[in-house]
Amino acid sequence: MGPLSGVKVVEMAGLAPAPFGCMILADLGAEVLRIDRAGAHAGLVTPPGVLDRGRRTIAVDLKTPTGVRVVHEVVAHADVFVEGYRPGVAERLGIGPEALCGLNPRLVYGRMTGWGQDGPLAARAGHDINYIAIAGALEPIGRAGERPHAPQNLLADFAGGGLMLALGIVSALYERDQSGRGQVVDAAMVDGAALLTTFLHGMRAAGMWPGERGTNALDGGAPFYDTYETADGKFMAVGCVEPHFYAQLLAKLGLADAELPNQLDARGWPEVRNAIAGVFAQKTRAEWTEIFADSDACVSPVLTPWEAHEHPHNQARRAFIKVGDALQPAPAPRFSRTASAEPGLVNHGAKDIADTLGAWGLKPGVVDELVAARAVHDP
Repeated sequence: MGPLSGVKVVEMAGLAPAPFGCMILADLGAEVLRIDRAGAHAGLVTPPGVLDRGRRTIAVDLKTPTGVRVVHEVVAHADVFVEGYRPGVAERLGIGPEALCGLNPRLVYGRMTGWGQDGPLAARAGHDINYIAIAGALEPIGRAGERPHAPQNLLADFAGGGLMLALGIVSALYERDQSGRGQVVDAAMVDGAALLTTFLHGMRAAGMWPGERGTNALDGGAPFYDTYETADGKFMAVGCVEPHFYAQLLAKLGLADAELPNQLDARGWPEVRNAIAGVFAQKTRAEWTEIFADSDACVSPVLTPWEAHEHPHNQARRAFIKVGDALQPAPAPRFSRTASAEPGLVNHGAKDIADTLGAWGLKPGVVDELVAARAVHDP
């Protein structure tokens, strides 16, 4: 089930960005086979039931020619191959684009890195915070007069990394239908993080982002786009950018007749913020949630990730599901005809290696030979 049903993906085990991209592909119906490094399963992947849902796995010793042969055998039957090594590592292992695309000219070869396949930083180590730092995505995040604040590892690892990887792969698969040929997708987190700032660059060019960090309309500088503490120490999010929504906010707060400065007068923002904060501090988050429930004032409770599944809207849309015993977000987006199936737990297919490799088109004699050579293992 799902719009990618029938697409076969070989994933080399790695850390968060590439597994997230392959999780998306699996959620959309692709058949994903993850190849773990023999003896290194626990150190390479995230906790079971999170990013590894919807896959089968086998473990392969890539230090041996026979182990490399296992990868070649399954890639010969694949549509997509994904690796997240530093540039040059896949080539040294014998599973680079030249080797694999030579075996399978229709193969879409996905490469997930932080810095990309070239450039002066390509060979350097890094993490999400480093990629968004030089992409210009970190500096604008934070309060005025304070240091930039890292937004977890959401922007580069997941939005600019894994999600862009999945989009690149799907785009290459579409193009392959026209040309009959695969290609290499170079998905760099620094590129994806920079792309996420496109709107910000547009606002700057239009003179709508004139100030320093934390002083602009959408970065917490404006009182109509910020968070406010409630009486129980929790928070409400306010995002009433448009004047008619802002008017509803003031009305619900009892400030409609308070003679506050104009909404867009930045000189008056401190006064407006103090007034709004003073009112929000008088009631609990639950009380304010009820007050704004049927309003277009663009006010929402700030929920923790562990509370989000309890919100009535998320419950109505089944936005969170259980995979095994782990509660996690459901696949997205949704499709009217080719709905995605609910993902299942990772299936360590090496418990039945013959079944796993047979499902990928390998003949029984080849499977027996590879197993006898201990080229493929139980993860």
